[in-house]
Amino acid sequence: MSNTTSTDPRVTRALQAGRVPEDVSTAWLEDSRDDSAIGAIIFVTILTGVIVLCRIASRAFVLRRTGLDDWLALLGLALLIAFVVLGVKLINIGSGRHYEYIMYVLTPEEVDLSEIWDFTAHIVYTIALVICRLSGLAFYHRICGIHRGFRLAIRILMGVLVAGFLPQLFLIVFHCLPVTGLWPYDWQKDAEDYKCLQWGVVYSVNSAVSLFCDLLLFGIPLAMIWILDLPRKRRLQLACILLPGILVIGISIARLVLVIEGQWEMDMSWTYNPMVAVEVSEIGATLISLSIPGIKPMFDKFIRRTGEDSNSGGHSGYSTKGGTKGTSMTLRNLSMRPQHHNKLSSNSDYTYNDTKSRNRDDDGTGSTEGIMVRVDFDLTMDNGETSSQYRGSKALEA
Repeated sequence: MSNTTSTDPRVTRALQAGRVPEDVSTAWLEDSRDDSAIGAIIFVTILTGVIVLCRIASRAFVLRRTGLDDWLALLGLALLIAFVVLGVKLINIGSGRHYEYIMYVLTPEEVDLSEIWDFTAHIVYTIALVICRLSGLAFYHRICGIHRGFRLAIRILMGVLVAGFLPQLFLIVFHCLPVTGLWPYDWQKDAEDYKCLQWGVVYSVNSAVSLFCDLLLFGIPLAMIWILDLPRKRRLQLACILLPGILVIGISIARLVLVIEGQWEMDMSWTYNPMVAVEVSEIGATLISLSIPGIKPMFDKFIRRTGEDSNSGGHSGYSTKGGTKGTSMTLRNLSMRPQHHNKLSSNSDYTYNDTKSRNRDDDGTGSTEGIMVRVDFDLTMDNGETSSQYRGSKALEA
């Protein structure tokens, strides 16, 4: 090749060493989407970090109580950061460049290193996702664990998540025999030493399992909203708080599409950068969607204080152990649909009592069945309403 210089020093070295065939152009080897991918990854990570930390601050300092779901979310954020560090290193080493770049420009040592980093990154990614989903289950259990049907559904879903996580993890760990962190290409010198599954098969199966788990996880708030007898406006308000997780399902589908494209296209590495960005977005969107309800007390206290104080007559729904007060969103009469109310009343006569409900939720006990409102956005009664209107009512704590 006559042109032996490039704006990429590694491409220049490969050209000068004669490793690049004549039919591969310098422009093709220089083609890169690294900067845009890294920019998107960093943006999503910062946004996720801010929202999760605001959620923790809201729960810890406004409501002055935290739960298992909050700490699992914090652990998920730490795992996200670890995955981002590995993802950026993989992008910088060239894993997302054209396939010829990996074949001819990267040294054998760099190719091996990229495979080990990818192996490690996707173990972290798989663990991060299951931690985020368990945080979601803990959140749903906190707000509706007193309802027998939801409690059973959450426990079953936890079993499904664990059952899905184990084969996902084992497929990555045992993708080659003997076990190795490498995932050798056919042209690598050590390829004949291992018997490996195609990476596209492994990632496609894992992506399909992940999508199935997201459908189940974010189906729970749909069911919660469905059984409530609410005016359309109130239902929409509640949906805006509980349903952003549906976006995660779209991200899971996008990852599955990118994995399929990457495996069965000639230029298989070109989709790697978008795939890493989508994977970061999947973890980030899961954490964000599960943190939005927890941020609302802080939002009401510091942003909507003036308007909500006037509407509520100066009374706050955020009474905490330390006496901290904030404003509240009034959702009147969050009663169950008649068919669900009848099912509940046949088993027990459930009357809303904030003090008793609060104690039952903290202890994790209680014989009555319902979706309890011990709420970070509270229920207040208009003048003239009686407590009987709250039979079978749903209490929601974010």
